[in-house]
Amino acid sequence: MSPSSSHSWIVGVLAIQGDFEAHLKMLRALGEVRDASLRGRAVVGRAVRKVQDLDGLSALILPGGESTTISKGLAREELVKPIHEFAAAGHPILGTCAGAILLCRSAENHPVPTLGLVDAVALRNAYGTQVDSFAQLVDPGCAPGFEGMRCVFIRAPKLATLGAGVEVLARVGGEPVFVRDGKILATTFHPELTDDLRVHAALVAAIRE
Repeated sequence: MSPSSSHSWIVGVLAIQGDFEAHLKMLRALGEVRDASLRGRAVVGRAVRKVQDLDGLSALILPGGESTTISKGLAREELVKPIHEFAAAGHPILGTCAGAILLCRSAENHPVPTLGLVDAVALRNAYGTQVDSFAQLVDPGCAPGFEGMRCVFIRAPKLATLGAGVEVLARVGGEPVFVRDGKILATTFHPELTDDLRVHAALVAAIRE
């Protein structure tokens, strides 16, 4: 039975490397909400390691971690083409931190192969090393519904040279930190390291569109 005809939306989380467990925890929390925006459906998370794990998914998350390692894992497991096909079929994808890097059309500062699904250039480690990690609220004037969101940055990238079709949903210090390109969402921060479900809820909202 497909997700559209069942009582659940199944959201996959790439589990090759990185903080995928934290995303699965967020999806479990979102699935417990069952508010009107979910139309009575449950949200179910699934770890994705192989091509067959994409079957039946409503959406996919590429987590933070080490973008070089994750990129090599995508190639090793032959997931690059299936993820392109998944996106081409209209399924939403969310990439966070390293996941955002992999979604961009290219990456600079130790480039890695990317998927080219977000029309932007990712600048790796743009805020510095692990010791330069920080948390900050989004700037005023963000997209409605994301006001006051706290963003956690760990070896975070910056997004540059955004294409005309890329919508900036939130900025921090004037820099775009949450963008949308069609049904593809990308954050340079780690929403899964807070208890704020709004980014994950935005991914589920994109399933409904």
